[in-house]
Order: sequence, then C-alpha cells, then structure tokens
Amino acid sequence: MDIRERIIVALDFPNMDTALECAGRLNGSAKYVKVGMQLYYAAGPKIIEVLKKEGFKIFLDLKVHDIPNTAKGAMQSLGELGVDMVNVHAAGGLAMMQAAFEGLNKGAARSGVSPLLIAVTQLTSTTKEMMNGELGIEGSIEDCVVRYARLAKEAGLSGVVASPLEVQAIKEACGKEFITVTPGIRPLGSDIGDQKRMTTPDQAFTLGSDYIVIGRPITGAQDPHTAMEEIVRSVNHE
Repeated sequence: MDIRERIIVALDFPNMDTALECAGRLNGSAKYVKVGMQLYYAAGPKIIEVLKKEGFKIFLDLKVHDIPNTAKGAMQSLGELGVDMVNVHAAGGLAMMQAAFEGLNKGAARSGVSPLLIAVTQLTSTTKEMMNGELGIEGSIEDCVVRYARLAKEAGLSGVVASPLEVQAIKEACGKEFITVTPGIRPLGSDIGDQKRMTTPDQAFTLGSDYIVIGRPITGAQDPHTAMEEIVRSVNHE
C-alpha cells in the first residue's frame, strides 16, 4: 500500500470552505482525510459528498458513544454516507459496539461501501494521572487500551484508535491483522499542542501503526503539499 494511503490528514476546520481550500492545496499528495466533529457538525453530509467527488478516502471521526440502540441508529445513518472508516468509543461497552456494527452494516448495504469500524481506546491527550484520578480507571494506560482492544475485537470491529506507544501490545493481544489507527503524531520540531502520548511519523510506523493521523503539522503549514511530501520522504527514509 502506498504510504500516502496510510497517512490520514485531519481536516480540523470550522467550515467547509476552509477545509476544501486546504484539501485543494494538498495537490494530490494526500489520499486519505479525516473529517471530525467540528467540520461535520458545521458542514454536515455535504462535506463527505464533496470530498468523495475529489477522490479522497474519508475517516469520519465522530466517536459515537451512547446506549446500544442509539449507537446502532447513528451508525446506520453514517453507513449510508459512503465513507471508508468510522469509529465509536470502546468505553461504551461490548453491547454498544456490537449494535453499532450491526447498524453500520445496514447502512453500508445501501451505500455499497463497507467502512472499517474502529473503537477509540484512550485519547492521546490522556495521561495516566488523568485516567486514574479523573476518569476513575485504575492501572496503566496500556492495560486499559489492551482491555478495550480485546472488547472491540470480540464485538467484530476491525481495529482501534490508540497511541503508537500501545500498538505493539495491541497487536500481541489481538493479532497483526487487527488495525491500529494512531493520532498523536508530530514530525520532529513540531508544536506538540495538547498531545501527551505521541511519536514522529517514522516512529509510529516502526512501532507497527497501520494508519497515522496528522493534522496541524500539515494543514497549518504555509504549503500543506510540501509538508505532506516531507513527511512521506521521512517515512520512506529518502
């Protein structure tokens, strides 16, 4: 697989016009983009339609987390959009993930596209102190992530969202074919922002990440196309 199909560019913009302007400036160097809450809530399904017409694969990152029946209905609606990847929160539990998977399959039958369904384990902005003290979850982040990954696999999901630092443990617990999508990626010299558990793109792939998600270092660059190509070269060791 072309490395460009494994680098998902996060279009974290407040409206469709700015998102599409950035997508256009990528000049074909990016093949996979992420549409998150801010953009989707502002632009709705129209942004998916337009990006698809431009030839992009789309990870719709809405992190569904609700009672099983509501999650099922939400995923059925999202499955009809023709996106390539969607997600839920693993913290919703086994029954919710199973219901979401069922709903997604119903929606996908109408769109003709079967998206990958993955589960968020712990956000890359979460620290052990936060998880233990604020969320009330005991143990290490890796223990929690692996437990959630096993639940996601039991529910029939294709993989999880996690930090690259947990990828090896996830693969050991769930198998090499279980997909890992890893945000918290920052090229050398980039501002770390609100990320806590992060790596460089090259480190993430070395650790076994199947896909990496990068936003501001590309979309906030003066020339997003050049920024993307520099990351590709760093990963390919060119």
